[in-house]
Amino acid sequence: MTWKTIRLVLGGATLITALAGAAQSSSPEPTPLGKMVDLGGYRIHLNCTGKGKQTVVLSPGGGDFSFAWYLVQQKLQLSARVCSYDRAGYAWSDPGPQPSTFRQEAYELELALKLSGERGPYILVGHSLGGLVAETFAEGYPDETAGLVLVDAPGPDDTLGYFGKLVRVRTLAHRTIPPVQTMKTSPPVPISDAEREQAMKYKSHKISPPYDRLPAEIQKLQLWAQLLPPKVAIDEKTDYIPEEFQLLYEIQQFGHPLGRKPLITMIGMQGAGEEKIEEKKAFQVLSTNSKVVEVQDSGHAIHLQDPDAVVAAIRDVMNAALHHTQLKK
Repeated sequence: MTWKTIRLVLGGATLITALAGAAQSSSPEPTPLGKMVDLGGYRIHLNCTGKGKQTVVLSPGGGDFSFAWYLVQQKLQLSARVCSYDRAGYAWSDPGPQPSTFRQEAYELELALKLSGERGPYILVGHSLGGLVAETFAEGYPDETAGLVLVDAPGPDDTLGYFGKLVRVRTLAHRTIPPVQTMKTSPPVPISDAEREQAMKYKSHKISPPYDRLPAEIQKLQLWAQLLPPKVAIDEKTDYIPEEFQLLYEIQQFGHPLGRKPLITMIGMQGAGEEKIEEKKAFQVLSTNSKVVEVQDSGHAIHLQDPDAVVAAIRDVMNAALHHTQLKK
């Protein structure tokens, strides 16, 4: 696998967002937990487990991998079908078409689920930037969306560290988000040796909290994946996060674009400033059937620090979606 790297500061925690491609590692590549789905010249890793009337789809945060959801998936699979995945260029997934926008990822996820025979409509769950991917999926595929859980997702009006600057990211938008691409129309551009060497300086050779809460065998996968060298570069010319934040901000201004589909917004309260809390609470306007869950004993990584709280939220949304009822406040 490879990484193209930007830094985003979310709730005070610095995340490395990998938007990258597959690479060779000095150690043997571990066997994928799920299956590799061919999307047309590149493959996406999709790991679906469990059985149930409903299917839950877990979208990882920026820089994270499918197995960051391990603790949640293990609990949920007892009563539901649960799918986690590695976005293009992450862990086992091949590098895909560029640019790797939220729209592109939502398209690839929907296609991978369809080709694998998974059945919607889905309960979409996204951590951090993965929450914005989930929202983009819901906007683009409303008939395949039953409900959403946003796990400490950044508000589209949030102030973040972006290419070394602390800015309200959406204010940098000045272009049109490109349409979905294929390997023929816009294949990945290899990273230069100099850019790869620079990117490797940010990689950690140890497991840091909260990933140390994962089982030992999953920590080994985490270490393997986070040390994979990058092959695909990214810069401000090929990155469309400002435009995507601006689009989601505009959608939010219309109010209730999800109708009455159940939506729970989760906020990790440890270290969260009042401004960011209010920005996350603003997600409530996306649906007339929504609520906010404040998780007092967790920071940004609620799915690792308090997986039971995330599982409870998902089950609340599943129940409301299945029985067409209002979420209990």
